[in-house]
Amino acid sequence: MSEKKKQILTIAEKLFYENGFHHVGLKRIVSDSGVALMTLYNHFSSKEELIQEVLSIREERYLSLLSNCGQGSTHQKAKSIAKIHAEWLSSQRNGCMLLRAKEEYANVNQAIVDQVVEHKKNLIELFITLGFNQRQSNQLTLVLEGSTSLAEVLDPKDVTSELTHLIDQVIVK
Repeated sequence: MSEKKKQILTIAEKLFYENGFHHVGLKRIVSDSGVALMTLYNHFSSKEELIQEVLSIREERYLSLLSNCGQGSTHQKAKSIAKIHAEWLSSQRNGCMLLRAKEEYANVNQAIVDQVVEHKKNLIELFITLGFNQRQSNQLTLVLEGSTSLAEVLDPKDVTSELTHLIDQVIVK
């Protein structure tokens, strides 16, 4: 990937996450990234294509973090996943960027909506590959998603404490 493309993606992700997708235009991305409009269009045919690549990169980064949850029992892995997720939450105060994309593009761009749905399925599938059964994977996803939502309105430290407690209750030692 070229440096210009990385620059565009980094700036676009930051702007979309902080401001929403519809509130950020391509001119703002071009201006903030310091590239020419033609450079952006050489890499992305549309704003929606840029959004989809930003979402893909973000998903890859998040799932990669979770996949490094360590060894041990499912309970130990779940505790590690909760810790990694809590660290992610403390650096990401605007909730789930992918769900925000789904909300903004519902009935507007089905490809973006489908990408977000697939991300949530990928999260569950990751947990299955890490040794959790289907029910545990669903439950783990549910508590992580809930903590993401709650961290938007409560202190992330309090949310982390409750997340850890729930993991102890949901994923049996």
